[in-house]
Amino acid sequence: MDYRMCIQRSIDYIEEHLRACITVDELARIAGFSTYHYYRVFNAYVGVPVVEYIRRRRLAYAAAELIRGKRILDIAMEYGFDTYNGFAKAFRKTYGCSPEQYRSHVSGQLPQKVNLLLFQEYNIAGGIVVEPKIISKPAAKVAGYELKTTCLEGKNLQEIPAFWSAMTPEKFATLHKTFPVVHHNELGICYPPDSVTGEFSYVIAVEVENYDGVPADMFRGEVPEANYAVFTVPPVENIGPEFSDAIQGTWKYIMTTWFPESGYEFAEGKADYELYYDATKVEIYIPIKKKA
Repeated sequence: MDYRMCIQRSIDYIEEHLRACITVDELARIAGFSTYHYYRVFNAYVGVPVVEYIRRRRLAYAAAELIRGKRILDIAMEYGFDTYNGFAKAFRKTYGCSPEQYRSHVSGQLPQKVNLLLFQEYNIAGGIVVEPKIISKPAAKVAGYELKTTCLEGKNLQEIPAFWSAMTPEKFATLHKTFPVVHHNELGICYPPDSVTGEFSYVIAVEVENYDGVPADMFRGEVPEANYAVFTVPPVENIGPEFSDAIQGTWKYIMTTWFPESGYEFAEGKADYELYYDATKVEIYIPIKKKA
């Protein structure tokens, strides 16, 4: 029995019945498992419990509907929420803002179908199960260590991991203990490439209130104000090759699968970055604008 295909059948059923009542017993029958076993297998392959997955997919479709001019309460009830307050609370928990605030950013493109086989191809353990959050962020000051690299011949794919590997505990201590940091999450920032040479700056940095105490030979700059699509890299148990594969796989998914069908395009002149909350929790921030 191919467990991945069994779970995929239930995922397809969820996608086709989001406006209807969906029971876990029915999903387990479709997958060919007992209900108890289905709960465990689904969580293992998708990365979240099945009930949470259904809630997030309903929210993803509801988010796409916001641009169509419907009343928010009507959208909420269409996707199984009994009250506006219940919908708004769930929406804010997932997307970080109210449905009204989100409405100005959404492209209106319906979410792409979740395909576990595709995620397997991208080496993404657990898969990406919801559309990204779309948020606005003001400009931020950053300071840190700079690498000049290029995409030519894939040099950045070797040089950026080596740059991280060369970060000593002393260098990290300088970032976190010397500067007036806003928060202690580290950023891996890609600034726009030179249009002639293709060279770009990759910076390992922290967000700072100001540049007091930043040595003259270290990078000082800003991450420009932008609207972002924010993707969560599926968590891994251990730092190492599996962690790098998860990040690279998520990037591949974003650039080859999500972008073409998203209704957005990359916002030129802006910086994209990875935000590291800890050794294995990462979010990817992609600057976007709606397609004309």
